[in-house]
Amino acid sequence: MTHSQKNPSRRRFLRQTSAAAFSTAVLGSVTPAVHAAEDNTIRLALIGCGGRGTGAVRDALSVQNEGPVQLYAMADLDKKNIDSRYKTLERQFSVQMDVPEDRRFVGFDAYKKAIDSLRPGDVAMCTTRAYIRPLHVEYAVKKGINVFMEKPFASDPGNLQRLLRAGEEAEEKNLKIAAGLQCRHSPARIELIKRIRDGAMGDITLLRANRLGGGGWLRNQGDRSNILMEQLKFARIHLFWIGSGHMVDYLIHQIDECCWIKDGWPVSCRGLGGRVPGSTDCGQNIDIYSMEYTFADGTKAFCGFRRIANTEKDFATYIHGTKSAAQFSGNVHKATVHMFNDQRINADNIAWTPTADEYSPWQYEWNDLIHSIRNDLAHNECKRAAYSDLTTLMGRAACHTGQTVTWDQIFASDFKFCDYLDDLDYDSPVPVKADENGQFEVPVPGKWKEV
Repeated sequence: MTHSQKNPSRRRFLRQTSAAAFSTAVLGSVTPAVHAAEDNTIRLALIGCGGRGTGAVRDALSVQNEGPVQLYAMADLDKKNIDSRYKTLERQFSVQMDVPEDRRFVGFDAYKKAIDSLRPGDVAMCTTRAYIRPLHVEYAVKKGINVFMEKPFASDPGNLQRLLRAGEEAEEKNLKIAAGLQCRHSPARIELIKRIRDGAMGDITLLRANRLGGGGWLRNQGDRSNILMEQLKFARIHLFWIGSGHMVDYLIHQIDECCWIKDGWPVSCRGLGGRVPGSTDCGQNIDIYSMEYTFADGTKAFCGFRRIANTEKDFATYIHGTKSAAQFSGNVHKATVHMFNDQRINADNIAWTPTADEYSPWQYEWNDLIHSIRNDLAHNECKRAAYSDLTTLMGRAACHTGQTVTWDQIFASDFKFCDYLDDLDYDSPVPVKADENGQFEVPVPGKWKEV
């Protein structure tokens, strides 16, 4: 007997309800309408009430023609975050909001309570910073709940291994896992991928992905520096153990695009990086990451990241084939998709442009997830997402250590910045401490380890 046969009620009901909606309306006197409405609703639990989580809720509640979706529970380490985000969302989605005080959970175990309030067919929205993501996904899968998880997916290779195991369990249970690499759901990009696969660009010989922009350093945090709850507030992209660092947090999308275009994972990466002279940044990030990924056939992907004030900006992914070049994305993940007549990437040299996307890629990813739940379609992006994150961590490690990092090395690594995530509480010690000047340890080749 298959899993779906052993546990059919909720999943089968979600699949059948849309088809039965008309009959239910006509025969409302036979079956109480309130029961059908309740069971047909896909409930959401928002775990991590920050800006990204709030944006994901907006997209989820904006899905059209797929039945009712409702925000049902919220969890965070700070009650103020829950109340503030609820008010923000309620102004736009009041009919789809049902989170009374007894379903607003606070604390390091709040995610368990939020997930426990859901039913099979519902969705746990894991939208905290990367450090704790694998625990939340793991628990949701254990409880038989579908998952949406934001990127990055873990801060280090050891915890990505944990996430991969949860993804395998989800596969066995026929659970849906959506990952926040939303550009994979863009129809315009999908159309270009089809043309690449059909040989329209010839052999792909070079990929270039850049996210180059202004600076944003961490000031000396004084007495706050070595208090866990304070680090979680001020150091979301400035300490590697919390959010993977700024390069991973931002550039993972375009590194994922390179892997999608190549339909594979790089075998190795070399990297260059450094800080600007006279840096007063107290965080761990370096300012420049320049990565040379090599795929199995020798194709190179050059991926660049920079956060330095007064520098030129570029936010795009470019493709070069033996027949022509193409652009795959643009500023803020816009579906800026073109094929060019030759290798010149200019507006006056465009040979083909697909039909423009109707929605944002964030909306498309939620449309696809809800559709998959309603129709019980295969939808598990966990392995692919974790592999893209491992690829990005290859680049981070190569830049930090000054050594070539291979896929086999990163895939086998069990390195963790924090080995007591399951036991974290408000008074836990911090995994990394600032010195007397407020400076956190910065990667130095020969001294630094993260693989």
